[in-house]
Amino acid sequence: MSDLTRSDEELLVAYRTGETEAFATLVDRYRNELVHFLQRFLGSRAAADDVFQDAFLQVHLSADSFDADRRFKPWLYTIAANKARDFHRRRRRRSAVSLSAPVGSADGRETSLVDLLSGKDESVDAGLLGQEKQQLVKDVVDDLPPHYREILLLSYFQKLSYNQIADSLQIPLGTVKSRLHAAVAHFADSWRAASEREVRRRERD
Repeated sequence: MSDLTRSDEELLVAYRTGETEAFATLVDRYRNELVHFLQRFLGSRAAADDVFQDAFLQVHLSADSFDADRRFKPWLYTIAANKARDFHRRRRRRSAVSLSAPVGSADGRETSLVDLLSGKDESVDAGLLGQEKQQLVKDVVDDLPPHYREILLLSYFQKLSYNQIADSLQIPLGTVKSRLHAAVAHFADSWRAASEREVRRRERD
């Protein structure tokens, strides 16, 4: 069977038995996805690359302890999230809400968080170019407190389920729901403020 057709779990088990190519396949399979997540979380491509390497080094070191009945992806994200928190510390940085919940803007219209994050909404600040709005959304997400940014990225960008997020972050399921609720509310407040600032700036111009 080709490495490309084997599951993540099969590849890791194969690596444990001495198939070094299986590990390289796992690294290649997750490189773009995980580096993108880490870059959004850490705010730096260089930092994301470093933490990505650290995460897969830990996968290598912990391969023998991996439970083959468990899914690999949440396990990998648990490791990556912990490594990202360690990186933050070294640098000394300091009812569930749906992502389709309405988020207000400066002009009084509403859109959904999911549309803002995907850049699909056309009703909010229609005068903004698509790239300008995408940059504004990125800035708002990047400025969220790390624990809110982390859970929002895992839920929306990586599309992990509540249970997978709980597994990845090693927190109770109820905490996942309450933290995501708070993250969505925080994003909504920050988006309204950023939208108002942008409207004022454009009026001055």
